[in-house]
Amino acid sequence: MISPINLLTRRLLIILSFFSGLTATAVSAQTATVTAPKAAETEKKLPLLEFPSLTVPYVSFLPEKLNDGIRVGNFDSANGDKNMLKSLAEEISAQKLGKYDSLLVMKGGELIFESYYLKGRVDQPHRQASVTKAILSLAIGRAIALGHLKMADLHKPIVSFFNGLNSNQLTSGVNSITLHQALTMQSGLRVRDELLPASSVQSSHNPLQMLLSSTSPIDPTSRTFHYQSEDPALVMQVLNAVVPNGANAFIEKELFHRLGIFNYRWREGDDGLPIGAYGSQLTSRDMVKLGLLVKSEGNWQGVQLIPKAYLAKSSNKVVALKDSDIFFTGKYVKNPSYGYFWWQADMLVANMRYFTRSAQGGGGQYIVVIDDLDLIIVTTGHERNEQTMKIIATKVLPIFIANK
Repeated sequence: MISPINLLTRRLLIILSFFSGLTATAVSAQTATVTAPKAAETEKKLPLLEFPSLTVPYVSFLPEKLNDGIRVGNFDSANGDKNMLKSLAEEISAQKLGKYDSLLVMKGGELIFESYYLKGRVDQPHRQASVTKAILSLAIGRAIALGHLKMADLHKPIVSFFNGLNSNQLTSGVNSITLHQALTMQSGLRVRDELLPASSVQSSHNPLQMLLSSTSPIDPTSRTFHYQSEDPALVMQVLNAVVPNGANAFIEKELFHRLGIFNYRWREGDDGLPIGAYGSQLTSRDMVKLGLLVKSEGNWQGVQLIPKAYLAKSSNKVVALKDSDIFFTGKYVKNPSYGYFWWQADMLVANMRYFTRSAQGGGGQYIVVIDDLDLIIVTTGHERNEQTMKIIATKVLPIFIANK
């Protein structure tokens, strides 16, 4: 057993070797003996903003093999530029790029780089923000795989999945909103505060009835892309209605547990359902699993958890957007589009164009899949002005392009 003093000594050695610029071989050798930082028992229930920051970063080019279903490898075998990645880790540690809590890189199906900063811990679920929407999309795909929904149901009116709605109270146009439109943020819903019931009455209303009765009238011209929380709320209601035992149990058993995800949190709304727009928390390693599931066309360890046809649609372009529509575009990130709660964009690097699929959450929560480079990149953070897509395009992709 390693004593706490020896463990601390080893951790200090790797940090010193990392920042003093030892050879790549020396860094790899040192990181192999140090365990990733974990949350103390007294810290585990703290909100993110109260979570203590690491005094030293954890940076490993040879990630630990844990009993979590993730294959690990050695960065040295990835044909990448280690010095460039070391420089990036130094910039992240110095907060030159924002307040990031983790950066993980998977290549060729193996985790080859793992790092934690500030509030990052290997075992601490991190808030996912809008990555939650992408998880909900995968849950819909799992429901299709198990026969609770059909691909054709994506184009059925959402109201057809429910009994007991008072049609006399529904706003004009809501009865034709389809699951496809809600998944692509094109429902046309525009909730008006003055139409919401008073808080004393709200609890007695059917949440779906209330949502569909509190919007402005919908017509074809209003069914344009509009990023909002109402559409994921509709999708979660549908999932809850069609799966046995409800959405909570289904997501846990049929998506998370199938992927070996047990250490997670998911806030519930007033209706008792998981909040579809932003309520989940996952570890960075479990975020990697979601990226791997998408990259492997829905197959997980030989089992087709999500139909290929659904995933091909949900993670690829359905709605074309303009560069000026989205905050993450710029000189190096162009041609944004949206699928079923998953984003797409091209990254421009060294006169080459690389197509990306991503789950994105405000503050630096990203799962980015780049098929052409066989890469999955995961970040977490708590940065209001993050530029994650630009950072990946300009500082991560060149690491694996320089030696091609």
